[in-house]
Amino acid sequence: MVNSLFQHPVLLQATPSRLLSLSPVDLIIIVIYFGLVLGIGFYLKRYAKTSEDFFMAGREMTAWIAGLSFLAANLGSLELMGWAAAAYQYGILATHWYWIGAIPAMLFLGVVMMPFYYICKTHSVPGYLHLRYGESARALSAISFGFMTVLMSGINMYSMALVLKVVLGWDINFSIWVSSLTVAVYVALGGLLSAIFNEVLQFILIWAGALLIPILGLIETGGWDGMVARIQKNLPGGDYTHLWRTMGSFTDNPMGIHWTGIVFGLGWVISFGYWTTDFLVVQRVLSARDLRSAKLAPIIGSAFKMMVPFIVILPGLLALAVLPMKLVGEGEAVATGAHSYNEVLPLMLARYCGPGLLGLGITALIAGFMSGMAGNVSAFATVWTYDIYRPLLKRRQPRDEHLVKVGRWCTILGVLVSIGTAYLVMQFKSIMDYVQALFSFFIAPLFGTVLLGMLFRRITPAGGFWGLLAGTVSSIGMWAWVKVDKGALAYIALSSNAKDMAENMYRGLWSWVVCVVVTVVVSLLTRPKPDKELAGLVYGLTEVPSEGHLPLWKRPIFWAAVVATVFFILNIIFW
Repeated sequence: MVNSLFQHPVLLQATPSRLLSLSPVDLIIIVIYFGLVLGIGFYLKRYAKTSEDFFMAGREMTAWIAGLSFLAANLGSLELMGWAAAAYQYGILATHWYWIGAIPAMLFLGVVMMPFYYICKTHSVPGYLHLRYGESARALSAISFGFMTVLMSGINMYSMALVLKVVLGWDINFSIWVSSLTVAVYVALGGLLSAIFNEVLQFILIWAGALLIPILGLIETGGWDGMVARIQKNLPGGDYTHLWRTMGSFTDNPMGIHWTGIVFGLGWVISFGYWTTDFLVVQRVLSARDLRSAKLAPIIGSAFKMMVPFIVILPGLLALAVLPMKLVGEGEAVATGAHSYNEVLPLMLARYCGPGLLGLGITALIAGFMSGMAGNVSAFATVWTYDIYRPLLKRRQPRDEHLVKVGRWCTILGVLVSIGTAYLVMQFKSIMDYVQALFSFFIAPLFGTVLLGMLFRRITPAGGFWGLLAGTVSSIGMWAWVKVDKGALAYIALSSNAKDMAENMYRGLWSWVVCVVVTVVVSLLTRPKPDKELAGLVYGLTEVPSEGHLPLWKRPIFWAAVVATVFFILNIIFW
């Protein structure tokens, strides 16, 4: 039975036609899932009456619910489709985005930054900037975040449509529109509360369905060693299975990147920027019922994050070992009729899954895409309502029920705008190249602004605004420079042989440096806020409740140390 799955005849043909048809059992599984998520939305509508309920889930979530939602909001198409594609392109180097590109930042959020976010009772990251720097910084960050969020949401729509095209043969334009309807309904009904409960459900389904590929793939290849041997046979001369060993030179690894780009560009700027300042994920932690739960939530999420490469990166590596055809960039795939990098996961799903298992696997993919879409849409609705509509467009203080109504309409509007951005994704060779470019534009400089504001009372409102603006503009400028002149790679990415992903890492690093330098210089030339206005916002002026009365095993810092230890061990094992 297993051998017949491995030799599925349709995979021997490089054709864009559909790979498999759903059996009645598969259709029933998918229909049950859609009915379940819509039912949750309708049920939770009764609990989303106030703006605090709709946008912040009433701030009543436990550490486990907030932590799993924190991770599941990120476990969308970026994880399932994008990183499987990146693993096929770059090998195990893609795992850096899960380990050094996530774990330290998630622990830093829980241990260091959450007290400031939670104690000041902000509704959003732009809301924190308003308290720390003033209206100008909030407006700039809110508009940038809103723009980035609808672009990111388009990725999830495109990815779901791509799965339906490859596996089921559906028209991709029709699928993009269909994929948005369910999310628009259940988020508009129940707000963040509905999004969080569905994300926890989707987290469980993703693991249940996505485990099929790595388990069956490792059986086929004879375990890890067998898979590595096949990759070396298929791709002689390249090292696709070591994390750090090939990082001493720009030319020794498939990504064309040096370890400095991974450690400082990804591990510091991009990673910390995303996990500590991207409101898409921070919003879930802010819904926690108390400060200890808010600190524990990212730590719980980080423990599960370390295991995600098994269901995301490993399928891409297995594809290098077992797929009979060579996958290419999206543009070349459209021109030649071949399969693209972005189709790795559905191709592997078709290879291993028969009736019933296919329905579970497709449901896992759909759950991941809907989780990512819901995360973007709910965060967009919150930032639009609290940080753009209320302060900039609605000068008079609106009633609470009016804010809820605006949030519901904004959810629908955000989905519609995201549909348009889904078509932008098709212009990129890899989904993750598109995503990392956006992060370097908006997240990297934002991290500099938030971090300086939290740690140093001397940073001024003018410094925060102009630093954020300079960092964002410089990042977009560097991206445009490379598009016009490829020779600019030698200056931005420190190598003329750098690939898109490497360029993104270094561009993020330089934009962060620009933001920090401009922020510090302008702050030294302008007057800071008085200390009494910074209480609860800045290190040294914020009283954080002590946890000394708790047993060691109940303290967030203890579990952060446990996760950090496992993190170091994994990096050594796969060195």
